Amino acid sequence: MSRICQLTGRKPITGFNVSHSKSKTKRWFRPNIQTKRFFVPESGRWIKLKISNAALRNIDKKGIYQYLKECEAAGFDVPAYK
Repeated sequence: MSRICQLTGRKPITGFNVSHSKSKTKRWFRPNIQTKRFFVPESGRWIKLKISNAALRNIDKKGIYQYLKECEAAGFDVPAYK
């Protein structure tokens, strides 16, 4: 399963673990991706999305239909919800 949010585009980035002695080892910073089903009342359909926790908070704030329209306008590949 790819760890990329379908709505925000967040994906893993690399960085370093830094010890007390300042020696560095490579590591990954992975986004908190959840698979979630949403009911879109405007279209009467269920959609299944892999989204980050940050996108989930935005959906709670704005509503699923409004947030999908914003993401589509921003150029993200949004599944059919109409």
